[in-house]
Amino acid sequence: MPLKLSDNAITVLERRYLKRDAEGKPLEAPEEMFRRVAQTVASADANYADLTHSVDVDASAARFYEMMTSLDFLPNSPTLMNAGRELGQLSACFVLPVGDSMEDIFDAIKNTALIHKSGGGTGFSFSRLRPKNSLVASTMGVASGPVSFMKVFNSATEAVKQGGTRRGANMGILRVDHPDIVEFIDCKQDLTQLTNFNISVAVTDEFMEAVERDGTYPLTDPSSGKVARHLKAREIFEKVVHNAWNTGEPGIVFIDRVNAENVMIGMEPIEATNPCGEQPLLPYESCNLGSINLGRMVKREGDRWELDWKRLARTVHDAVHFLDNVIDVNNFPLDEIAGKTRANRKIGLGVMGFADLLVRLWVPYDSREAVKVATDVMSFVQSEAAEASRELAEVRGHFSNFPRSTYAQKGGAKMRNAALTTVAPTGTISIIGGCSSGIEPYFALAFFRRVLDGDKLPEINPLFREVAERRGFASDELFAELAERGTLQEIAGVPDDVRRVFVTAQEIRPADHIRIQAAFQQSVDSAVSKTINFANSATEEQVAESYRLAFQLGCKGVTVYRDGSRDAQVLNIGKEEKQKREEKHRGPRPRPMITRGQTIKMSTGCGTLYVTINEDEEGICEVFTTMGKAGGCEASQSEAVSRLISTSIRSGVDAGPIIEQLRGIRCPNPIWHGGEQILSCPDAIARAIEYYLDPEGKAFGRRKAGNGKASEDNGKHLVPVKGGCPDCGGQLYFAEGCVICLGCGYSKCG
Repeated sequence: MPLKLSDNAITVLERRYLKRDAEGKPLEAPEEMFRRVAQTVASADANYADLTHSVDVDASAARFYEMMTSLDFLPNSPTLMNAGRELGQLSACFVLPVGDSMEDIFDAIKNTALIHKSGGGTGFSFSRLRPKNSLVASTMGVASGPVSFMKVFNSATEAVKQGGTRRGANMGILRVDHPDIVEFIDCKQDLTQLTNFNISVAVTDEFMEAVERDGTYPLTDPSSGKVARHLKAREIFEKVVHNAWNTGEPGIVFIDRVNAENVMIGMEPIEATNPCGEQPLLPYESCNLGSINLGRMVKREGDRWELDWKRLARTVHDAVHFLDNVIDVNNFPLDEIAGKTRANRKIGLGVMGFADLLVRLWVPYDSREAVKVATDVMSFVQSEAAEASRELAEVRGHFSNFPRSTYAQKGGAKMRNAALTTVAPTGTISIIGGCSSGIEPYFALAFFRRVLDGDKLPEINPLFREVAERRGFASDELFAELAERGTLQEIAGVPDDVRRVFVTAQEIRPADHIRIQAAFQQSVDSAVSKTINFANSATEEQVAESYRLAFQLGCKGVTVYRDGSRDAQVLNIGKEEKQKREEKHRGPRPRPMITRGQTIKMSTGCGTLYVTINEDEEGICEVFTTMGKAGGCEASQSEAVSRLISTSIRSGVDAGPIIEQLRGIRCPNPIWHGGEQILSCPDAIARAIEYYLDPEGKAFGRRKAGNGKASEDNGKHLVPVKGGCPDCGGQLYFAEGCVICLGCGYSKCG
């Protein structure tokens, strides 16, 4: 079967995954990349051939290749990037210890740099560090505290940039009973700080109980073990809630629950997770991840789709085999990580395409039936993964730390892997797979995709397009409006049952998000990465209620995001770019002596309007208007609008958003002009600018904006993160603890 990849998938692969030469040109096709990965991972089978057991490496490679090229299963990004290449580091998730000495701290920073260079993300608990202003006996000075050292880690990550293929990402965790907890909770309210960190508070059961009874709880100095002071639990809880409501940070990790379900009870406790929170790990542990595309685990039965349990079972068994092999062929960045990982052999098998599966089954995401689907599917995946691990253990042997696990204590069957399942973010691999991300609902049903000439094309959810065409309500006008809005809200002509099934993230109540997360968590060894979306109008009390519900339903952590709460975030701005932006905001650039442009004649209900648009070296620099009849309010209002446009454009505002704001403004005297209805003088000015930038009028939504940039106001009901993608300029969304671009696969955690 030929490999079927979307244009977006090919773009992502070419930018981030395929081998490239010194000039950045791809040296392999996607099929060759998948073959490289399949053969490398399958080669581990040869390690287990003996007189009683034969292996067929070629057969395994063929099955792994089929599994990936069919898009039924994809491994995490480092495996796709590095398998069969010189670097050879295939894991995505790492946790490093941070000890309470200068030597330990800077050893951790060095190790972090090595991991980021190899393409991994790192998590840390800073809870062992003594609090700020504590006495340092060796120097008789005072400690600077966990937050100050987090800034050093952040700077190291910024310098490394993960070798240019994956951006540095960290998780910083501090226990709620650490004396510096208040400073930590506040440390990311300035979103220009710690830009390479997600942060989470490790919340204890004792703390949550104190919140409910409105009591106090102790803060303990980790260096002395003594109680430093007591705080009102509800005040700290409300501070976490307020900050998460305000910026989405910090998240919460229910650390006692994580350790209650930690199978490695004979080892040290778990203190931290990977950057997106779904993989709690011991110090120096790593984990390699992979996700099954649930949208493909279906079969047609008459006029309905049903889950194909047989196909899902086979995919689970092959995926466990694949991920276990990855541990053997992996080139770990540190000897300590290699030893701990091979001794425990944790893997992270997860799912993606859950929203696609629900659409196939015609089940709304925010329904009891969806919770049942989540429960049944993940329970099945967990059960089959455990069976696959037991089968591998019979041939290859159990993981070496098995005697120190709960499996051994309970007298259970020997397992190949200490942990099997997780639900991870799948931002870029879901683009490759052409499916919805992780267990998230759809962020938008359409978005604009950039093409080589800088224009944009509407990218419509393929399942929605399929339904619209089959049901007979598809039209270019509908798709164009959907590309502008992102959701079906307020779009006429869509049947109610379709509107109900194709629900998007912000149309779903937070409680329903949490119920889906909790349903998956019931059958997941590790944890679940999921964003709980809130409307901009959500209250802090609603966020607090969601935290309580997540705790009650058995979640291991919570990440919330209120629409628009990160509008001021600066994404990946270097000093030069920041300086340019600051200069833009000082005032409009000067008008040159000579400009070039055009005058466009527009008919309006107030008379003929002449719109003159001129350019300088940087693009459009001014717009001014003249009415066919001089004087009057019409002429003065149009002049005022055009002066504001000129000032805005020369101050760095793109033309696209200006067009969007002016188009559609209506006055009492609309008029037809050139086959279009001109609603007002401002509407005429917007259409004139639009015509100037795109005289051929190729398609709605394909307007070039000032300075060669494209308007990104494509989601009036869904604009989670302000500012364009730094790679392609597309719309950014916040999901699973990361900022992602659906158009090119850019992602940034922190």
